[in-house]
Amino acid sequence: MTEEKQGQGTNPPHEQPNESLLRTYNQRLRRNNPTKTSWPELVGVTVEEAKRKIKEEMSEVKIEVVSPGSCVTFDLRYDRVRLYVDEFNNVFSTPKIG
Repeated sequence: MTEEKQGQGTNPPHEQPNESLLRTYNQRLRRNNPTKTSWPELVGVTVEEAKRKIKEEMSEVKIEVVSPGSCVTFDLRYDRVRLYVDEFNNVFSTPKIG
């Protein structure tokens, strides 16, 4: 009689959704280090402060400022961070890569 080993399948382990984005983002930039994909701490700050902070951490990204009522495309870009701002130019939504 042979014993079957439990839990040894051929399927890869499940990834967290953010890990997939992070891996793809780093591949696009030809980097292999962990990088932030969102900045929740920037909600409520001015556009200038948010841009400065994001560029300090990730100088290669393009930052787009989205004014109230503006339309945006739904394409996924790993080199872009959108800043959704209110009428006072303060960030009101968590900036993230995409």
